[in-house]
Amino acid sequence: MTPIATYRLQIQPEYPFSAAADAVPALASLGVSHLHLSPVLEAVPGSTHGYDVTDHSRIREELGGEAGLRALAATARAHGLGLVLDLVPNHMAASPVHNHALRSVLRDGPDSPYARWFDIDWAAGGGRLLLPVLGAPVGEELAGMRVADGVLHAGGQHFPLRPGTEELPLPALLDAQHYRLAWWRLARTELNYRRFFTISDLIGVRVEDPEVFAATHAKILELVRDGVVQGLRIDHPDGLAEPEAYLRELKRTAGGDCWIVVEKILTGEEPLPSSWPVAGTTGYDALRRIDGVFVDPVGAEELTGHYRRFAAPAPDEGGDWGPTARRAAYEVVERELAAEVAFLTRTAALVCAADPARRDHAPWALERAVRELLVRVPVYRPYGPGAEDVLTERAAEEAKTAFTVPEEAAAVDTVRELALGRLGAGPAQAAFLTRFAQTSSALRAKSVEDKAFYRYTPLISANEVGGEPGEPAVSPEAFHAYCARLDRDWPATGTVLSTHDTKRSADVRARIAVLSECPQRWAKLLDDVGQAPSPDPQTAWSAWQTALGLGAPYTDRLAPAVLKAVREAALRTTWTEADPAYEQAVLDFVEVGPGGPPLYTVSLLARELDPYVRANTLGAALLHLTMPGVPDLYQGTEREYLALVDPDNRRPYAPGPDDEKTALTRAALRLRRELPEVFGRPGTYTPLAASGPAAGHCLAYSRGTGGRAETVTAVTRLSLRLAEGGGWAGTALVLPEGRWYDAVDGGREFTGGAGAPVDLAELFAARPVALLRRHPDA
Repeated sequence: MTPIATYRLQIQPEYPFSAAADAVPALASLGVSHLHLSPVLEAVPGSTHGYDVTDHSRIREELGGEAGLRALAATARAHGLGLVLDLVPNHMAASPVHNHALRSVLRDGPDSPYARWFDIDWAAGGGRLLLPVLGAPVGEELAGMRVADGVLHAGGQHFPLRPGTEELPLPALLDAQHYRLAWWRLARTELNYRRFFTISDLIGVRVEDPEVFAATHAKILELVRDGVVQGLRIDHPDGLAEPEAYLRELKRTAGGDCWIVVEKILTGEEPLPSSWPVAGTTGYDALRRIDGVFVDPVGAEELTGHYRRFAAPAPDEGGDWGPTARRAAYEVVERELAAEVAFLTRTAALVCAADPARRDHAPWALERAVRELLVRVPVYRPYGPGAEDVLTERAAEEAKTAFTVPEEAAAVDTVRELALGRLGAGPAQAAFLTRFAQTSSALRAKSVEDKAFYRYTPLISANEVGGEPGEPAVSPEAFHAYCARLDRDWPATGTVLSTHDTKRSADVRARIAVLSECPQRWAKLLDDVGQAPSPDPQTAWSAWQTALGLGAPYTDRLAPAVLKAVREAALRTTWTEADPAYEQAVLDFVEVGPGGPPLYTVSLLARELDPYVRANTLGAALLHLTMPGVPDLYQGTEREYLALVDPDNRRPYAPGPDDEKTALTRAALRLRRELPEVFGRPGTYTPLAASGPAAGHCLAYSRGTGGRAETVTAVTRLSLRLAEGGGWAGTALVLPEGRWYDAVDGGREFTGGAGAPVDLAELFAARPVALLRRHPDA
């Protein structure tokens, strides 16, 4: 069953199933059809997110257990709501204390019945699994290690012992285990298990194995069969060995009525593979198009010029998007993903050793070829027949320029053939093909989302997952083309504006996006607040934009977000190689600058921009709620919701007072409920074009079936530029034939047809957006 709209709740120990049940009546009255819950399987105690699963067979007791989940489902069902669950198939917590499957592997090694659950390269570890969990080199930790109660206590943790080793002297006991305890820094180069991105605390799971799939999905599928759950959000499918095969098995076992969407990040105009048996994506592709409509391309370019003069970053350290992204990719592939590159190099060498024509490739040449091709993958992951269009011959030729000896550059061709799966059907070829794709997605995520997005910051509202910071603006024509594709191919896909992973909520981004319409005012603001000492101008630029977006002196929320930004950017400090003096300077700057008295100056600009922020906020919300797809509302976003990067955006849900945005949301969701054939089927989207001098400031479309429009959406875009240009004078919109009324308050009526164009000043008299419904008598 396709949802009408979903409402995401971050379930956590501070907000368990019982709290969600209390919110059900209010959420049902809002108009959504399903609650969308963050992961609910057993996780590391205290986890606020649930992506660190420890036991797939149990619903998390800290949340209320299975009884609590079933009770929530019953309450939701009584109010007409279903449940959608966030499912995490790719990884689980690498915690031997809490993960019984991993604990078994540590105790029994390759003979454990759970050894097949994980991608462990036993040969690379000398027959042992590297556990990089110690806070210092093992020699410094030895004195604190001890054996008690049949387990090894080390570094504040405890580990199972290989049977028969309990009485050995400590050094011999350590060497006799199926695992090797090690300093956490060794993970970068010596890790021999697949993990989630670069997070060694999350170990990859081999759900491509039928037995592993069955064991890790039994509980969720039971809930689906029992009618407790009606939909699934699949986290990070790019990490799986065979995403399409996995999704086919999931669809088969979950049944055809289960609505399934995937967290697949699409780059540019990259399409979702049409063969995937899903309803669509979780919606980051929609987020980029909606946000882009409210960015002025001319002003964004001018703003970038101000940024380069103010911050003066080097081209590859934030000055230019392309060089910045490429440098970040090299840094990640050479450092954070060194262990993954080493695996690919060893595997490539195995294939070459069996082929006389390729036997003489030097290991270092294969390693460089792997790195050079990985950084040139322009999307998260190459897929199937289309992989050749991603791993192009041109990319291979460019990769060869990194070699000084042409003969050694031939390794690039071998690696490309391996990455395309063309060198036979042996296990080494299969392993390379899979791991190259998995590593590609990890590289893209860590280098673009978690590094380059924090370095290139002219307009930080554009730096969201799936975004294009170098080209932040989206024209109405491009938006319509995108919606037409969804309407035709993926009418039940998910769409989002804010999520638990967005760096800034939609309303924060809407505030910042207005700067693309007034770059000169922003430059003046920076001159006015320039007396606040900053550790470097790049940080100051993004911190002031963040303060404008947040809109209030929440220093306790602003400071952690700015500190996280400089650590992610990794130009002057990092998570693992921190510069305490620099970080303190950042915190001091936030306290006396964006979080201190100068915020008054920021608030003056914010008040000037409020009318245009309102247009952006309401416009984005209405597009999200009425465009093709199933809108997912993040907790609290039916009203003004100002949040920064996690953990700020993962605070327990707390309802607030209704506002103008709430009224618009209720009206749009009411239409979706009352007109399911209009919003739930393909072929219902029709662009509408305004005429007159300000036509480019209106984006409008109708939704309907059988050639009969039933609703009209119209929003104001670039409203500050519109005001500066004289407003809507002489600009009109021809509505579809018939009589129309305001679906928000019902107070106004309009007549459609070519002979009666509606003046846009009249259409937008009440608010900068319009949601119309055909009069029942028309």
